Amino acid sequence: MNRLLSLACAAFLFAVPAFAQVVAPASFDEAIAQFQDHNYVDAKTIAETFAEKQDPRAFVMLGTMFQKGLGVEVDLKQAQIWFQKGAEKADADSEFALAMLLLTGTGQKPNVIDGAPWLQKAAEAGNVKAQVNLGLYYAGAFGTQTDWPNAVKWFQAAADKGNAQAQYNLALLYMDGKSVDKSMVKAGELFSKAALQGMPEAALEYGVLIFRGEGVQKDETLGAKWLLVAANHGNAVAMNRVARLYGMGDHGVAYDPIEAMKWNILAKAAGRGDIEMDAKMEKVDPADVKQAEDRAAAFKPLPDPTAN
Repeated sequence: MNRLLSLACAAFLFAVPAFAQVVAPASFDEAIAQFQDHNYVDAKTIAETFAEKQDPRAFVMLGTMFQKGLGVEVDLKQAQIWFQKGAEKADADSEFALAMLLLTGTGQKPNVIDGAPWLQKAAEAGNVKAQVNLGLYYAGAFGTQTDWPNAVKWFQAAADKGNAQAQYNLALLYMDGKSVDKSMVKAGELFSKAALQGMPEAALEYGVLIFRGEGVQKDETLGAKWLLVAANHGNAVAMNRVARLYGMGDHGVAYDPIEAMKWNILAKAAGRGDIEMDAKMEKVDPADVKQAEDRAAAFKPLPDPTAN
């Protein structure tokens, strides 16, 4: 387990000659639009006007720019200053951003002691991403001592809000019975929820459960389809399993040596080699191997909509 004009100003505008064009001030939504379009210079300009008004949203945006070097040089100290401004106003998004900057280091030495309290504040304020990461914190993800009851608590809080990563992590705890009663049925339910949101790892685990009939009704054809979903998102384990299914030609999947080779090539490139599948490729017609290689070269994994 290992994201107004004052009355005085208005009076001034009424005094502007009729031929002059009055430009309304940009909204923060415009800053977000520019940021999402990678127009960071314009986004920064707008955000700075809102930062002057002490708007925490601007603090987070500016901090993120300096943290990631978006339109500016990377400056982690400046990023921390911006995040700190919002965190001190009890803004949950700022608290979370500050916490993760400190906890992960991102180019500097991690500071778990200072980062953890901010993560706790953000989680308690209802920030879902903070709740997921606080669950990970208690699961030892930041080099911290494990506290499984608290990990379950915070994963459950985020899972109840529909967060796929929390649903996936909580499902793993149900599989292992860590501070919860072991339940493959509950794990299957949670994997299903995360898989339906497009999370590749959950699609893989859910597919395996369906394939084996563990905690859910056994259906090899449906299980294979979920494995293929995960494979199409670039999951190396799923690609290897799909390769084997196509290579065997049973368990709900029709035999297709070219597809088997394609997925084996992709799995191997992703770090999931398979000596047995490699040996089978050596016995295949070179023309089929070439076709498989062409399909593998044309493959583009689907994005994970639940990432970040």
